[in-house]
Amino acid sequence: MFYLTELGNRLKEAREAKGLSLEDLQELTKIQKRYLIGIEEGNYSMMPGKFYVRAFIKQYCEAVGLDSEEIFEQYKSEVPSVYSEELPEQLSRVQSRKTMPAGNSKVVEMLPKVLAAVLVIGAAVLIWVLVSNYMSKPDIDDKKGAKQSEAVGYNKSAGFNEEKENPDKKQNDVKPDSSDKKNEDESDVKDEKKEQKLAVISSSGKNSTYELKNTDTFKLKVTSKGSPWVGIKNGEGKLLFQGTIDNNESQEIDFTNEKEAVINIGRAYETEIFVNDEKLEYSISPTEVNTQLVTIQFTKAE
Repeated sequence: MFYLTELGNRLKEAREAKGLSLEDLQELTKIQKRYLIGIEEGNYSMMPGKFYVRAFIKQYCEAVGLDSEEIFEQYKSEVPSVYSEELPEQLSRVQSRKTMPAGNSKVVEMLPKVLAAVLVIGAAVLIWVLVSNYMSKPDIDDKKGAKQSEAVGYNKSAGFNEEKENPDKKQNDVKPDSSDKKNEDESDVKDEKKEQKLAVISSSGKNSTYELKNTDTFKLKVTSKGSPWVGIKNGEGKLLFQGTIDNNESQEIDFTNEKEAVINIGRAYETEIFVNDEKLEYSISPTEVNTQLVTIQFTKAE
C-alpha cells in the first residue's frame, strides 16, 4: 500500500483546485489513469522507465497549471534522476541512422543543384507561355471592343431621340412602388421566424444537452468569473480550445459552420456561457455539480 508523497499531494491539490477528476486529467494528458495514480502515490516502480516518470510528471504539471521546472527543483529528492549512460542502445541507434554511404552522400549533394535547374527551366517555360498569350490577345479584344462600342453608340442615340420626341414620357412612366409596404411586412415576418430558440433537451449527472434553432448563426462565448478550466470541441471531437480562462476574460468561437459544440467545464459556478449573446441557463445547478459537460446541438435556419 502506497501513501501520498509530498510531491504527489502537491499535484493532487492542484488537480482538485482546477475541478478535474483523474478521468478528466487522463483525457487532457493522454496518460493512463493508473500512471496518474502512481504519480500521486509516488509509486514509480510501475512506470515503464525513469524517462517516462519525468515526462508524465511534466505533463501533469502543465495540465494543472504548475511550473514543471520549479517542481523538479523543489522535489528533486523524490523524482528519479536520469543519466546519459542509461541510453547506450538509443544513442547507438541514432548514430547508425546518421551514418550514410559515400555514394548516397554524393547523390544528396547533387540533389539541390538538380532541383534548382528544373525550377529555372520551368520558370522560363511559364514566362514564354504567358508572353505568347499576351501578344496574341489584343487583336481579339480590339474587335470585341469595337462591336461593343457600336452597340452602345446606337442605343445611346436611340434613347436620346426618344427622350427628345417624348420629354414627358419618362416622368409618366414612374409609378409609386406599392410593394414597399409588402416588402417591409415580409421582412418583419422573416425576423420573427429567425428569432433563435435555445432550449434544454436532456440533463443527467454532469451532462446536459441543448438545442439551438431558428437562427443561421452560432457564436459561442465562454466568460470567466474566476479562473475555471475549460475545454471546447466540435461535434467531430476536434479540440478548438483548452486551458484556464482568467477572471473577466472570455473565449469566443464561431460554430456557424458546425453542427455541435461540446464544452467541458472545470468550475461551472465561475463560468457563464453565451450563445449569440443569449445567456445559457444551466439545467444542472453549477454550485451542486462543479464539473459539467454541456453539449449544444445546432440546426441552421434556412
